Amino acid sequence: MRCHYCDSEAAYEAERAGVVVGLCAEHFRERVEELADDEGLAALSDRLDVESREGE
Repeated sequence: MRCHYCDSEAAYEAERAGVVVGLCAEHFRERVEELADDEGLAALSDRLDVESREGE
């Protein structure tokens, strides 16, 4: 499988609703960094940390 963004060999595959997309290592890293910078993800992470501490 080829990377969705370039013609490199895909190192990772993601599937959603039966659609499979390949990502090379470089583009996978870029996507993960974009998600890490997303405020919504940070808010969810904070919420999960709060919820996990409540169970202690």
